[in-house]
Amino acid sequence: MDALAHIDKNKLPQHVAIIMDGNGRWAKKQGLLRAVGHKKGTKAVREAVEAAAELGIPHLTLYAFSTENWNRPKAEVDTLMNLLVSSLKKEISTLQDNDVSLNTIGLTSSLPKKAQRELNEVIEKTKDNKRLKLTLALSYGSREELIKTVREISDKVKNNLISPAEIDESCINQHLYTYDIPDVDLLIRTSGEQRVSNFLLWQIAYAEFYFTEVLWPDFRKEHLHDAIYNYQKRERRFGKTSEQIK
Repeated sequence: MDALAHIDKNKLPQHVAIIMDGNGRWAKKQGLLRAVGHKKGTKAVREAVEAAAELGIPHLTLYAFSTENWNRPKAEVDTLMNLLVSSLKKEISTLQDNDVSLNTIGLTSSLPKKAQRELNEVIEKTKDNKRLKLTLALSYGSREELIKTVREISDKVKNNLISPAEIDESCINQHLYTYDIPDVDLLIRTSGEQRVSNFLLWQIAYAEFYFTEVLWPDFRKEHLHDAIYNYQKRERRFGKTSEQIK
């Protein structure tokens, strides 16, 4: 079935987040090095970004590198960092052609200086693009983000800038990396794994989850279309009853 033909453009998720999983397993199945799988995964990133922009989805967040990923073998980490730099240089035209602005969340100060420079350059060049905000979660971990948030709010309470009574959802949202991005409507994970892996734990509180067996390097536009179509068939109640929603 062509899911694209059945997607209602008036009921699109405002924020789609993707856990891009399966690069290593894809490479292993092909008898190739893991690095080849990561390189092939960059095509899937392009497909997802273009598909989201074409549909009119305003926010797309990709889990590119977690805080836990630093524990991988040094050679693989180095490969991922070099791939990040080369991909940013190569894909700047894709971002510009699709009116996409680049954003990052996470401890980006821990990335190699070259990667930081390239990121900042692309962010600056695309800052006026309006069609889609592409956020790369780099050296990101949700627990780290929440600890940072608690510390920042605690400091403000300590210095009498806010009172404990003023701490609510809005206050917490304002101190997250995603302070200017809406909560996630749809979370997609590839490769068949069914866990969230410390990704946007606060922001996915009411997200719909979509798991697919497709390994990330094989992910194409039609797979995003399938996820959106599946999402639109669900009833999002946010704690209410079906009757209240209707």
